[in-house]
Amino acid sequence: MQTVSLRTADHCGVRLLTLDDPDRRNAIGTRMMRELTDAVAAVAADRDARVLVVTGAGSAFCAGAHLDEIFGGPVRPVSQTRRDLEDIYRSFLAVRDLDLLTIAAVQGPAVGAGLNLAMCCDQRYAGPNARFGATFTRIGLHPGGGCTYFLVDALGPQRAMQILLDGEMLDAVRAHELGLVLEVVDDPLAVALAAAGRYADLDPHLVRHIKQSVRIAATAGLDPSLQYEAWAQASSASDPAVLATLLGRRR
Repeated sequence: MQTVSLRTADHCGVRLLTLDDPDRRNAIGTRMMRELTDAVAAVAADRDARVLVVTGAGSAFCAGAHLDEIFGGPVRPVSQTRRDLEDIYRSFLAVRDLDLLTIAAVQGPAVGAGLNLAMCCDQRYAGPNARFGATFTRIGLHPGGGCTYFLVDALGPQRAMQILLDGEMLDAVRAHELGLVLEVVDDPLAVALAAAGRYADLDPHLVRHIKQSVRIAATAGLDPSLQYEAWAQASSASDPAVLATLLGRRR
């Protein structure tokens, strides 16, 4: 039985990745880590893929890392535990490294590593039962997997620190108010797939360049943004169909 499934959605350019271990609330253990890594690599190598939608089966999006598998067993040196944690991190951070557009459809709790996986996506739609939890401190654990970065990036340092220290669990409405999710909808998967279909109809190079442009704007400031935009806009204008549209509008 696979714990991660990957299939083509109704739109041929959309891929749907589902964490599919509902009995364990889609917690990322050793097996899921390997399968998630392989699935994301398959998307990266798929020349026909335009948009990736990520969701979870059952009542949870992802309950985080499987703590028994990571921290159980014989006592290990801190250095070994660190390497094991970094393997888990890489499995979901690979989603963030994709150059195509990624959308999370969060129908239930996204906790710890599950929160990180959702934050790795470019857009997030939440269902009424979605929850977003940076609950590490509740068990005396330091946040990991990029959680500090993602929350500071989305919320600023003051709010991020409060949520991390309190081990707060945000409901869908509060997550939307804070800007962690784009919308709260009754059926986040249906809405995510509909959005993915719209984006998949756009020129894939244009989408990739806009994704890169947004990241530069968020991290590097105005001058690097202007430099990249000048190149990307000139590149898009060199397309004969785009050029014909531009000239036709001018006339």
